[in-house]
Amino acid sequence: MKNSIIGTAGHVDHGKTMLIKALTGIDADRLREEKKRGITIELGFAWLELPDGGRAGIVDVPGHEKFVKNMLAGVGGIDIVLLVVAADEGFMPQTREHLDILSVLGMKRGIIVLTKTDLVDAEWLEAVKDEVRSEVKGSFLEDAPMLGVSSYTGEGIEELRQMIFAQLREAEGKNEAAPVRIPVDRVFSVDGFGTVITGTLSEGTLCEGDEIMLYPAELSAKVRGIQVHTQPVRRAYAGQRVAVNLAGVKKEKVQRGDWAAQPGSLSGSLMLDVRIQALAHTKRTLVNGSRLHFHHGAGCQLAKLVLLDRDVLQPGEQAFAQLRFTEPVTVKPEDRFVVRFYSPIETVGGGVVLDAHPARHKRHDESVLAGLAVKAEGSAESRVLQKFREMGMQLPSMQEVCEAVGCPKAEFDEIVQRACASGELIEISAKCKMHCDVFAALCRKAQEMLTEYHEKNPLQAGIRREELRSRLLPGRSPALCDSVLAQMTARGVLEEAGARLCKSGFAVQYTPAQKALAGAIEAQFLESGFEPPALDELEKQYAKNRDARAVLTALLDAGILIPLTPQLAMHRTVCEKGLGLLRAHCEQNGSITLAQFRDAIGTSRKYALALLESFDRQGVTRKEGDARVLRRTQA
Repeated sequence: MKNSIIGTAGHVDHGKTMLIKALTGIDADRLREEKKRGITIELGFAWLELPDGGRAGIVDVPGHEKFVKNMLAGVGGIDIVLLVVAADEGFMPQTREHLDILSVLGMKRGIIVLTKTDLVDAEWLEAVKDEVRSEVKGSFLEDAPMLGVSSYTGEGIEELRQMIFAQLREAEGKNEAAPVRIPVDRVFSVDGFGTVITGTLSEGTLCEGDEIMLYPAELSAKVRGIQVHTQPVRRAYAGQRVAVNLAGVKKEKVQRGDWAAQPGSLSGSLMLDVRIQALAHTKRTLVNGSRLHFHHGAGCQLAKLVLLDRDVLQPGEQAFAQLRFTEPVTVKPEDRFVVRFYSPIETVGGGVVLDAHPARHKRHDESVLAGLAVKAEGSAESRVLQKFREMGMQLPSMQEVCEAVGCPKAEFDEIVQRACASGELIEISAKCKMHCDVFAALCRKAQEMLTEYHEKNPLQAGIRREELRSRLLPGRSPALCDSVLAQMTARGVLEEAGARLCKSGFAVQYTPAQKALAGAIEAQFLESGFEPPALDELEKQYAKNRDARAVLTALLDAGILIPLTPQLAMHRTVCEKGLGLLRAHCEQNGSITLAQFRDAIGTSRKYALALLESFDRQGVTRKEGDARVLRRTQA
C-alpha cells in the first residue's frame, strides 16, 4: 500500500483516542495532564499494521474547542479521516467545526465512525445515523461509509480495520520525487542525540546524511538519523510520519510551525494571493481589512485580509483575496489553509494558495482578477504562461518561475519547450524566457523612449546602449538586458548605430547650417591629418555656434571622426591611411615599434601612440615587448 496518514476528528470525549487504542493497541495520549483529565490536549501518534507488512501513521487530534489550534497543527497531512461521533450524544459543535476544517483543507476520503454503540439501543443508533447523514450532506463525507463500533467490547473494530484498508488502497499517493518538505509539529531534545523534530513528510524522499534547511529562519542542519514509527531507517518517503534527529541546530531555534525542507526550495513571503471561502455555517462576516489567524501546516500567523473583488465575504461565498503578513510565511502554490476569526477565535473559512510571491495588488483590478482566475481554474500550461507574463520584467530564471508556479519540473520544461516553439515565449538566454506579451510591451516602451530621444537629440545617431538598458529594465542583469535588446534588433524594432541604438530607419538629419558646419569640421580634421585639433579647443573655436557640440557629437557617433582619447579624435580616412602604413610595414618586417610608426606617419609620439593604442583596442594589433604585431599574422 502507499504511505498514508490516518487522522481522527470529532467532538471532545467522543472516544477518538480509545478507538485508536482498539485499532492499534497504542495509547496516543502521552501527557500526564491528558491521563489526569481524560481528554486529548496535544497531538497523539500511533500506527496501524497493514496487510502487506507496512504501517500507516495515525494522528489523533484533540476535540475540545480550546485546543482547535493543536488540532489544526495535525490534520494538514492526513489522507483519510475517521470522523468520530459518539452514539450516545450525536453530532456536536466541535464535530461541525472539525468537519468544516477538513472540508476547506480539501479532504476527499473518510469514514464516519459511531463510537460507544454499547451504550445505546438499536433504535437510538438508527436515529443518530440519520442525524449524522443529514449533518454531513454536501460535504466530502456525504457518501462516506458509516459504521457503529464499541472500543470497549470490540464490536465493529475488525470491520472498521478492513474499511480503512480499502480506503488506503484507493488513496492518492504523495509526490516522492518533489523536494523534501516537513511541517514541524513537535520539537524536543534527546540526551546524547540533540534536537529532534517530528512531522508528516508531505513531499519528497529524506535520507540520512541529507542537508536540510529550517524555514522561515533559514537555518541549516544535517539529518543525523530518521525514525518511522519508532523504527530507525536510512530513508523515509512522502506520506510517512517521521522523527528526524538534526545536527547543527539547537532545539531553542526550532518551533512548531516551522518547515524542514530541501535547502533553497522555499522562501519566505509577506503576501499570498489566495482563493478564500467563508464557511456556510459561520456567524461571522468577513470584511475587507479583517484580521485573521492563518493556519498552514503546523503553524499559525496573523494576517490581514484584502478582498480584491468585493468589500464583504458572506457565509458560503468565495472570492479572490490577498493575505498580508507582518512575519514571513513559507508556502507553496496549491497549499491549503484554514482561517479563524481574530476575536473571538473561531473557524470562519479557508482556501487555497494561488501565488506564494505576488506583487501588491490594487483592489478591483480586472487584469489582476483575470490572472487569478487562470491560476485558480486554468491548466498547468496556462498557469505557467500567466506566471511568465507576471514576472517578465524581472527577467527571472527558469528555476524561479518553476518554483513560483509550483509545477513539477519535467512538466514545466515540456510546457516551456512548446511555448517557445509556438512563439508564446521568447528565448532571452538558455536560462531565461520572456512572455511574448511582455516582450511586445517592452518593444513599445523602447520605441517610445527612442522617439522621445530622437526628438530631443536629432543630431545624435541614437541613445547609448547602457542608458537605454538602465531606463528600459532598471536593476536587471546587463548581460540579460543586452540579450533582450539583441532580440529587438533581430526583429527590426531597433538598429545599431555604432555604440548607440536607434529606431529602425532613423537617420540624422542636418539643417543647411548644421550641414555646412559639419563639412567645415570634417575638412579641418582632414587637413590636419595625423595632428588633429584637441576636441576642447575645437569647441572653443566654435563657442558662438550653439550647434557646434551637437554636430561634433554626431560626427563622432557616425564614425566619421574616430575617438582615440577623451580629447583626441582623427578623421576615419586618416586612420585608415595610418592603418595601411602600419600593415605594409608589419608585412615586410613582422612588427613595428612606436618610433617606426611615428616616422611612417610623419607626426609626433603623442599622436602616433594614441593611434596605435586605438588599433590595439580594435584588435588589429597586439603589443609584444616594445613592438606591435598584426593579430592575423599570429595564427
